[in-house]
Amino acid sequence: MSAVLVEDGPDHGAIWHFGEPNHEQRALALGNIWADLSHRAVIAVSGEDRIKWLNDMFTQELSTLPTGQWTMSLLLDAQGHIEHQMFMVDDGTTTWMHTEKEKAGELTSYLEKMKFMLRVDVKDVSDEFAVLRAPGVTDSIGGPFALVERKELAQTKEAFASAHQQIGMWALEAQRIAAGRARILFETDHKSIPNELGFLGSAVHLNKGCYRGQETVAKVFNLGHPPRRLVLLHLDGSMVHMPEHGAKVMIDDKEVGVIGSVARHYELGPIALAVIKRTTSVDATLDIAGVSATQEVIVSAG
Repeated sequence: MSAVLVEDGPDHGAIWHFGEPNHEQRALALGNIWADLSHRAVIAVSGEDRIKWLNDMFTQELSTLPTGQWTMSLLLDAQGHIEHQMFMVDDGTTTWMHTEKEKAGELTSYLEKMKFMLRVDVKDVSDEFAVLRAPGVTDSIGGPFALVERKELAQTKEAFASAHQQIGMWALEAQRIAAGRARILFETDHKSIPNELGFLGSAVHLNKGCYRGQETVAKVFNLGHPPRRLVLLHLDGSMVHMPEHGAKVMIDDKEVGVIGSVARHYELGPIALAVIKRTTSVDATLDIAGVSATQEVIVSAG
């Protein structure tokens, strides 16, 4: 069956599914799949000072990251709010990162401003390189990923397709939501901090040196609780239409949060990630535009 494309949003133009999204999700769970992520931006950072330079700015510990191992990291503003989310790997000479296409220009511009006299070079190489979801069982950050030169992209896709099923973003997003992995532009807004979205440990290293925004992360971790928390919602499966991104999460007539990502999961049914007030009772039944939902805790309310 021919591919159905994503019509809008950050994944616009990517493949949504091939007609049987539940079958694609089952194949994804087994790892016998691949997916085209070439709509995402790729940024390359080279130069002798790149590792220490990036480590001083980003939330992840990069100085001890083994060559060839992918990791996830964030870039925060001075108040600890999330500005960028990157998936990164270093090959020994260059650090590569893939990120949301609409955020690439802003990220590249910031990195250029921070070079000063250091031996680093920053370039958006999205026209030269692409990223694919490589075959294999999903890891903790949504990979494995394969970085491919665009001149070899068709050949690589053909090689993957010869032994593995191609899937679309529906399956990948449904799995991400079920795993409680937040994504920038979906679960974030201008107030988001890592503590409330489950990023501590996965994208934020709590025992590394100073980086921009670290004071907020450390203060909330050591002295208190974030004002909001990420939660997985199990939606009433009887509804006809799924709630949309940004829909209000209500208890009675009181707004307690907003919907981030929504999907129909092959096992769990309709699910969503939402960011709600931390003090919301974990046992409360929530309402989203007339659709009832129960919570599964991702970030502790305690």
